[in-house]
Amino acid sequence: MGAGAVIGLVVPGFFRTCAGNGRHQYVSDAKTGYDPAPTGQHENAMKAIVHDRYGSPDVLTLEELEKPIVKERDVLVRVRAASLNADDLEYLYRKSPFTRMAIGLRKPRIRGLGVDVAGEVEAVGENVTEFQKGDEVFGNMTVHGLGAYAEYVCAPARAFALKPARLTFEEAATIPQSAGLALQGLRGKRQIQPGDRVLINGAGGNVGPFAVQITKYFGAEVTGVDSTGKLDMVRSVGADHVIDYTREDVIRKGQRYDLILDVVARRSMWEWRRALKPAGVYVMLGASTGLLLQGTFLGPLISITGSRTMAVMWWWKPFQQEDVAFLTELIEAGNVAPVIDRRYPLSGVPEALRYLEEGKARGKVVITV
Repeated sequence: MGAGAVIGLVVPGFFRTCAGNGRHQYVSDAKTGYDPAPTGQHENAMKAIVHDRYGSPDVLTLEELEKPIVKERDVLVRVRAASLNADDLEYLYRKSPFTRMAIGLRKPRIRGLGVDVAGEVEAVGENVTEFQKGDEVFGNMTVHGLGAYAEYVCAPARAFALKPARLTFEEAATIPQSAGLALQGLRGKRQIQPGDRVLINGAGGNVGPFAVQITKYFGAEVTGVDSTGKLDMVRSVGADHVIDYTREDVIRKGQRYDLILDVVARRSMWEWRRALKPAGVYVMLGASTGLLLQGTFLGPLISITGSRTMAVMWWWKPFQQEDVAFLTELIEAGNVAPVIDRRYPLSGVPEALRYLEEGKARGKVVITV
């Protein structure tokens, strides 16, 4: 699976979501998590991808569920598109202890899957003033019960923002998680200066193309690292240099960088420190549980004992409004554009996840609803 545990994975069970309709109410908290009510109680039904056990994409099913009730601060969105992220696979397989603590030890407390959505506002709660019916929005369900692979999602208004006008629903659905991770990773430890040399490891996947474009906007010289089949795409989004990791060892090349954003870490920080300039910064975004834990302790040690700064990106906060506003400005100005590799229907989510799991996706994989 590659990067088994990712920073984009947080604990969704501590945040309230919309309630299910009918006899049952489903509230996201530390014990229950979000779980839409079954159908059969009334006619307000929707289709959604769900799972009742952990495993491969084969455990996913498309079921008819009950449409949520909109609470006073909630927004109900008719989903037009969603996009896949690496943490979908982590939620599905539950390989890391972080996931087990988040969504259930033996079986998922949260049946839904998916975090990135774009669609049209269907209804708003009585205390919502930011949106109205018919608004085109995009949003992130990471801390609101997941469930983006569905015909409808419901969450507090803060989970959404108005969709950038120049983007389609499919394009907008690629932004919330991946572009947000890229931006926060690049700005988390130091401001990128014009002329800085920045390396993006994993430049051709979900997060990498956004990271390359944002880094170029800041005026840096960008090197993108990925496999052979992704390098043309990495060049097309603005990378000044590309490195094929299947043919070259980026660390042994002897180049030094002001900032390294490691989207798919497979090597320890101790190795990566050799690729940093004396005052350089290394940020680990996605990695196996072992590397994340190692980096959590090793990073501060290296940072304290030397001039380099190395850190795991534990400061990730999903869909921060200031980040969303900044990304929207970049998008509207044409400085950042989504890269979509493949599109699948809602019923094709299992197939889409199998493709993502292969590690061959060039950019984002989108679900059209």
